[in-house]
Amino acid sequence: IIRLNPTQYAHVLDNNTNVTRVLIGPRTQARQEHELKVFGPEEMVLVPPRHYCIVQNPVKRDDKGEVITNKQDQVQLAYGEEEIRTEGPPFPLYPGEVLKLPPTPLSIVPPQTALRLEAIRDLDDKGTHRSAGDEWL
Repeated sequence: IIRLNPTQYAHVLDNNTNVTRVLIGPRTQARQEHELKVFGPEEMVLVPPRHYCIVQNPVKRDDKGEVITNKQDQVQLAYGEEEIRTEGPPFPLYPGEVLKLPPTPLSIVPPQTALRLEAIRDLDDKGTHRSAGDEWL
């Protein structure tokens, strides 16, 4: 039996389909014969106000913000990508996601100073194209 509090999650492997799914609390679930708990229960990641965290290999989401899955209900990951997440409701890490940087306070830029930014890959920033290696304030 897997018991999850409202802020907990767990990963369960279905040995019939070889797909790991996420159980999100609050929940009490009896494990089936063909299922194996591979991770958890673990506390969800909570990012407080004025903080951020970095998630490596984030899940892909559609236009509505829903997690994209394949035919076997396995979540689709953006391998090699990193996603910066700011304050919001607590979230679980899906199978394959890695919390690269735990919740960290945002840097505050003092008056009369600026941040020098450098692009690590090509991007479009509010209509301005930036190439990898470009620097700007």
